[in-house]
Amino acid sequence: MESAVESPPAVELGRRWETGFAALGAAFYTELAPTPLAAPYPVSLNTPLVTALGLDAAQLAGDAGVQALAGSLPFAGSRPVATVYSGHQFGVWAGQLGDGRAILLGELETPLGPQELQLKGAGRTPYSRMGDGRAVLRSSIREYLGSEAMQGLGIPTTRALSVVGSPQPVRREEIETAAVVLRTAPSFIRFGHFEHFAAREQLGELRELADYVITRFYPECLATERLAGNRYAAFLEQVSERTAAMVAQWQAVGFCHGVMNTDNMSILGLTIDYGPFQFLDAFVPGHICNHSDESGRYAFNRQPNVAYWNLYCLGQALLPLIGDQELALAALESYKTVFPRELEGRMRDKLGVVGEREGDRELVEGILQQLAAGRVDYPIFWRRLSRFVAGASVEPVRDLFPDREGFDGWLRQYEERLPDDRPTAGRAMLRTNPKYVLRNHLCELAIRQAKLMDMSEVEALLRLVQSPFDEHPAHEDKAGFPPDWAAHIEISCSS
Repeated sequence: MESAVESPPAVELGRRWETGFAALGAAFYTELAPTPLAAPYPVSLNTPLVTALGLDAAQLAGDAGVQALAGSLPFAGSRPVATVYSGHQFGVWAGQLGDGRAILLGELETPLGPQELQLKGAGRTPYSRMGDGRAVLRSSIREYLGSEAMQGLGIPTTRALSVVGSPQPVRREEIETAAVVLRTAPSFIRFGHFEHFAAREQLGELRELADYVITRFYPECLATERLAGNRYAAFLEQVSERTAAMVAQWQAVGFCHGVMNTDNMSILGLTIDYGPFQFLDAFVPGHICNHSDESGRYAFNRQPNVAYWNLYCLGQALLPLIGDQELALAALESYKTVFPRELEGRMRDKLGVVGEREGDRELVEGILQQLAAGRVDYPIFWRRLSRFVAGASVEPVRDLFPDREGFDGWLRQYEERLPDDRPTAGRAMLRTNPKYVLRNHLCELAIRQAKLMDMSEVEALLRLVQSPFDEHPAHEDKAGFPPDWAAHIEISCSS
């Protein structure tokens, strides 16, 4: 008599799983388990986030925990699914896409509220489109650190709980090794989820999805008086405003997303899908961080307009529910108001000026022109300016500019605008302008070490980006100018 094959033991997280996205039904996803990862090993565990979610760091760091974080053991009570969506990629309709290498484990009740847990790099799904469903160590470390860097800067983002690596080979431009990231967010729903059902004229599913998102995340739209009381128009307006505020934060801090396809846009206004992202070194407004972006569609200075274009696509998808094109256009108008207001406010904070006055816009534009003309290092300029306002010498700031006369002219206008209590303004600036940003070369060095099974640089960077405004005297080298070779780092959509 044959003995029964025992199922692998499930890892119990000690928190309740909710139905969440899975309540929407089979039209929205395919149920499937992650594909086990060969010989997984820990790369990094984000202990502060683990603790904030009410989970046991020691358990997740143990052998069974690492297996579960790799997708090789199940979490007890989870119901893994891969979701379906469509989207525009580089401005072209791409049709059906979906979670080609991501598997949503489910929604967990946590002290931070309900959080979806998603494995990225967990194997093939029905939406992999000839892909292998895997992520590589290089891109996994970048996403892990990138999302936590944005969190440390106070920018809305998905987050990352862990990275687990494997010697399993993965073919990209060259043979690399596999890895899995466990990501968390209140929801991973994207603009593309709505585009999918609208394009297929599945209006019942479109309405079901919209009602789910509104009820869960935008309940104020249910009984709104805005936009003729139309909940779907009010929803579009709210998404537009959240997206506008997020992109304003990107521009202020010098963040380039790199691949702002509609399927990479969060319905909650979160930064999502850290592929070929970059924080600016030199201030080059037209900088293209994605080596795959041959047309420069997603250049840094084009991001605000691309975000609006993506929202317009979302508006088209929601139009069957809104029922009135003029109402949909009115809902999108809020982006044009909120984005400049938010960006101007962020830039005033960076400058340490209080209130809004005539001439502020010219003051901001003036320094951005100076920065661009001199290709001045963006993070270092703002940090040095903060120290100057707090009481340090102005010379380290002046030294950054080839055109010192031009900078001095701007400086005279700036000093007239500063408040009388400059030390207080400077201290506020030091809590606004980070000392540490996740530059490409820092990521590259951490990745090189991790490939040699040395995770110390990953851990060091994680701690720095989680508190980027602090001094961290032992890591001064990571706050300096990038080396010359950093300009030759190429990042692309391949991961």
